[in-house]
Amino acid sequence: MTNLPVHAGLDYHQGSIQTCVVDETGRQLLNRRCRNDVVEVAEAIRSRGEVRSVAIESCCGAAEFAETLHAATGWPVTLAHPGYVNRMKVNPDKTDFSDARLLADLDRVGYIPKVWLAPREIRELRTLVRRRQSCVERQKAAKLQLTSLLRTRRMTSPEWAGSRWSLRWMEWIRTVAASENERWTIDSMLEDLAYLKNQIRRAETRLKMVTRDDQTVAFLQTLPNIGPVTAWVMRAEIVRASRFRTGKQLARFCGTSPRNCSSGERVADSGLIRAGNPHLKTVIIQAAQRLRRCDPRWSVFANRLERAGKPACVVVGAVANRWVRWLFHRLKEFEASMRTESCMA
Repeated sequence: MTNLPVHAGLDYHQGSIQTCVVDETGRQLLNRRCRNDVVEVAEAIRSRGEVRSVAIESCCGAAEFAETLHAATGWPVTLAHPGYVNRMKVNPDKTDFSDARLLADLDRVGYIPKVWLAPREIRELRTLVRRRQSCVERQKAAKLQLTSLLRTRRMTSPEWAGSRWSLRWMEWIRTVAASENERWTIDSMLEDLAYLKNQIRRAETRLKMVTRDDQTVAFLQTLPNIGPVTAWVMRAEIVRASRFRTGKQLARFCGTSPRNCSSGERVADSGLIRAGNPHLKTVIIQAAQRLRRCDPRWSVFANRLERAGKPACVVVGAVANRWVRWLFHRLKEFEASMRTESCMA
């Protein structure tokens, strides 16, 4: 080993990691495939000089590897921003060898936008939240399939069954006259729905237990029209307001910022940006719907936009954007008070 300052780029895969090491001038010292093992990768990098920084392609499993590598070596290990990693895919020279070299070289000059690595407990909370969301989406798809089947067969529920998915409606669908194959299909779909309902209930029970002592989740639930599901998702995805400089930046992260379209001298908003966290965007739009109807402050704001001729979707998007920026300041105040209490304790 020499004292030559070096920078490393790691192209992460489940079974192997392409490891590239360059010096301060950009000269390549090593570029070879290692097993997905912290000790082997660390030895390969350490053998080329004194490590100044390590950049890892941000993908599934990379966060765990980055945390383990940092704990084992003490090196500054960062994740490359997913947007940048996605641009690497359109590189005409798209190989593991070139990806690792590109990461190492750009890390050397400090060009890679870095990703914030959440603590392990937050990553585990995200796993639980996204598991619940996955079950909800599958439940929605199963309901659409059953509805489509009934519509195709022109089966209509009687008046006594009430609204769709109510207890009476479910009783009717279990006994409705159908052919043998249709009956089997309907029963199979109902079994899927029962299973998914149970999985959602189990996930929510687990989330309640995990977050019962989380003061941020408790604070979020004190806000008007914010329930436990919204609080869980916001805690898992936003984590803390101090990660962001302004409320506008937080709104962009949540995907509630308006998308600007311009042509010549004409500038106009065109819906919400496609970027942003999809999990957050979903629950915040749902919260904005409730705020628009139930909260006096946001009802006044929404009514003013409606009188100006804005469509309902634009009104909801505007409420969501303004509310997230308002939330940023409330979270900053809460976090400041928590720091003060911890210092006084």
